[in-house]
Amino acid sequence: MAIVLGPNQYGKAENRLVTVTRDGSVHTIKDLTVSTSLRGDLADTHLTGDNSKVLATDTQKNTVYAFAKESPVGEIEDFALRLGRHFVSSQEAITGARVLIDQHAWERIDGHDHSFVQGSNEKRTTAVTVEGDRAWVVSGVRDLVVLKSTGSEFHGFPRDRYTTLKETDDRILATSVTARWRYQGVGGADGGIDWAETFAEVRRLVLATFAATHSLSLQQTLYAMGEAVLRDRPEVAEVRLSMPNKHHFAVDLSPFGLENDNEVFYAADRPYGLIEGSVLRDDAEDAGSAWHTLPAF
Repeated sequence: MAIVLGPNQYGKAENRLVTVTRDGSVHTIKDLTVSTSLRGDLADTHLTGDNSKVLATDTQKNTVYAFAKESPVGEIEDFALRLGRHFVSSQEAITGARVLIDQHAWERIDGHDHSFVQGSNEKRTTAVTVEGDRAWVVSGVRDLVVLKSTGSEFHGFPRDRYTTLKETDDRILATSVTARWRYQGVGGADGGIDWAETFAEVRRLVLATFAATHSLSLQQTLYAMGEAVLRDRPEVAEVRLSMPNKHHFAVDLSPFGLENDNEVFYAADRPYGLIEGSVLRDDAEDAGSAWHTLPAF
């Protein structure tokens, strides 16, 4: 029996980075969590402990902070591309890099130039993969919590001896959206993609579609969201969505002589239904390494 080393990577996870850009008295902050992973000719360190080709994870961490100082962070996709291309081009043994960035939301306090309040738990994300002169960008949003108090039904599902769920033609629909979209046309100049505009528009389309779709299932809503993005944004090849059903159950108030007409609910945090899926163009570019090591959804 032969034992061999399989795919592997290493890096520095969850580097916390906050930058302050000062334009006179008006300040802007960026709050990021940056994770780097490198792949390549790394068999020696696994098999013999020879670290001559291993760029220390501490060095990767320092590079993140130095790059943030040497030039403005800008959009997280651009920052991730700069980091990934640096690691691949500067280290002979490194053939691939993966850079993950979460951007945490802060909002300026009204009337104040340099005071902020932390926003929701929603995070803007990107995952950039660099291999040689190729690059792939998968951006997204996580923890985007939405709810509609009507306009959602669920019925017509199979029933067996274990089925107790009642059919409904009026329910609360709530979920925490994780959406990731794969860009196409990312080249040496990154295809002239306006990352900020696309993020804003995809987020808007996801929210608008959730609100406007009369939902017969969360699956139907998921597909409608992905379809809306692809119809409107030609730079997006594929959308993957993960949407837990944040159940709200009507409380039985009959023991107290009260009628509950879809007004009082118990918000259950677990267990929950988990709806996941992808929507893509039939002529989309090959995904290549875009989704390498990312969750399926």
